[in-house]
Order: sequence, then C-alpha cells, then structure tokens
Amino acid sequence: MKKNRSETVLKIVMYIVCIILSILSIMPFWIMIMNATRSTTEIQQHAISLLPSSYTMKNLSILLGKSFNPIVGFTNSALISIGSTACAIYFSALTAYSLVVYDWKLKRPFFSFIMAVMMIPAQITMIGFYQMVYKAQMTNNLLMLILPAIASPSMVFFMRQYIQPALSLELVNAARIDGAKEFRIFNTIALPILKPALATQAIFSFVSSWNNLFTPLVLLTNKDKYTMPIMVSLLRGDIYKTEYGSVYLGLTLTVLPSIIVYLFLSKYIIEGVAMGSVKG
Repeated sequence: MKKNRSETVLKIVMYIVCIILSILSIMPFWIMIMNATRSTTEIQQHAISLLPSSYTMKNLSILLGKSFNPIVGFTNSALISIGSTACAIYFSALTAYSLVVYDWKLKRPFFSFIMAVMMIPAQITMIGFYQMVYKAQMTNNLLMLILPAIASPSMVFFMRQYIQPALSLELVNAARIDGAKEFRIFNTIALPILKPALATQAIFSFVSSWNNLFTPLVLLTNKDKYTMPIMVSLLRGDIYKTEYGSVYLGLTLTVLPSIIVYLFLSKYIIEGVAMGSVKG
C-alpha cells in the first residue's frame, strides 16, 4: 500500500515538473507571437503580455512597406536549408557508414582528423572560405551556402555512434552474398535503419541553417538573395528601430518553419527512442 502511494506521489511530481518545464519552454514563443499583434507603444509600456492585441495587420503593412520581402526570404532560406540539410544528413551518414562497415588502413587517423576538425570554430575558417568564393566569383550564389554542408564533422560523429549498435554487419554481409551492390545496401538497408538518427540531425541541421546569419551576411550582397535572418536583422535599422511590433512579426515569420519541421520529424525521434528501449 505504501509502495503504491509513493509511486503515485512520484508520478504527480513528475507530471508537475514536466508541465512547468513545458510552460517555460513555450512561454518565450508565446510572448513573441503576442508582441507581433501589439503596437510599439503597448510593447514599450508593457513588455510582456499573454493576450493578443489588434495591431497585427498594421504591423504587417509596416513590415511589407519596407525592404522586408517574406516571399524572397522564405524562398532563399528554404532552398538553402533544405539543400544543406539533405546534403549533410546523406553524406554524413555515408561517411559514418564507411567508418563502421569497412575496415581500411587509415580509418582511425581519418576519424581522429574528423574529431579534430570538430574543435575548430567555423568563424576561424571564414576568411579563407570567403577568399576562395570571391576568387571563384560565386559570392551571391546560394550553392556556396549549400555545398559546404556535405562536410559536417559533428553529424558524422553522431551517425557513427548510432550506426555501431543499430546496424548489424551480418545483415550487410548477407546482402552482399545476395549480390547487392554497396550503394544499394546503404540506400535500401542502412538508411531505413537510421531514420531516427537522420530525423534528429535533420531538425538540428535545418534549424541551424535556417537561423544562420553570419555566413549569408558575409557572402550575400544582392537583396534578391537575402535570407530571412538577414531581412530580420535589417529591421533594426532605419524606421524599424522603433517599430517593435513589426520586428516581432518578422521574428515570428522566421521561427514558424523551424517549428513546423520539428513537429513533422518529432515522431521519428519518438519511434527511435521507443525502438531503443525495446532493444534494451
């Protein structure tokens, strides 16, 4: 009887903690969305409000009346984010697969090199990268923001750690005996097994690429190539420095795709956790 009571109390405490953490996680997004419906005066007088106001359309008209072009920003950001995410997760999984399945002479030094590259901040290599892009006359080419995602050391490390216990080498050898080629084995056998890991890394990669301001700001000078973060950063200047409602609306429009991607891919993460617990 005492054991059942203690378990019930523990469950109640866990539920309360989860509810509090959920509220704390959602609250910043809720305040941002509410501020997008308020005027600058209302925001200056009361910075935090949990109820919407009636200035959404006015903020939108102010936002669209200047250099902010959501269609161009969404299109460019979507192309860059989707392209870089696809390149990152596929080639990282392929590299990690080669580190686990194949036995070759320089495998350990190669993995050590990947780990060393992980420790180098991207900002350090930006000067050399910009000089290379400038000499190639591709400073306003979106491909220069997509193709570098092929080399993603941290994702390779994560995929390798996931592949080691998840992928059976006997299954790979059986496919080889049946006459399957190496790329077919990877695409039809390994990738489906890696779905939870791919979904997890796709979320991180997409959000990171979508929110990336530094690299596009360095490489892009043409307004038709601007991404959403660049456009939102420009709202701080000129008249927008006082139009806080429009700034919050721009931030809300920027955040929405990341939330949608997470909601779409979260089920695969949950499936992966459940699968891991069953195996354990």
